[in-house]
Amino acid sequence: MEFLVSVEIALPHTLDEPQRAALLAAEFERGKALAEAGVLRAIWRVPGRYANRAIWSATDATALHEALTSLPLWPYMDVVVTPLARHRVAPACKGLPPQLGVSELAGA
Repeated sequence: MEFLVSVEIALPHTLDEPQRAALLAAEFERGKALAEAGVLRAIWRVPGRYANRAIWSATDATALHEALTSLPLWPYMDVVVTPLARHRVAPACKGLPPQLGVSELAGA
């Protein structure tokens, strides 16, 4: 089952720079692991905000919740989940253009 997940992040101002750096590094590693496992399918940043939009894949809402709450930034996230259903035009769609593919963003 696929989900569109919208995330807004609000880190507390009380985090010092070493704490912030460690938290963001842990978030990157966990996100990468979820992507490699096929749970986090695609992700985009929202320009001008500390936010992202992503396509997640999970067997059900409970499995998605478990994946989301495994993220180190979870306590600082405002999350909106939209379950997705197949559209009859989907088979005609060519998917994402290569410049938006995961391999192109790996170093970003």
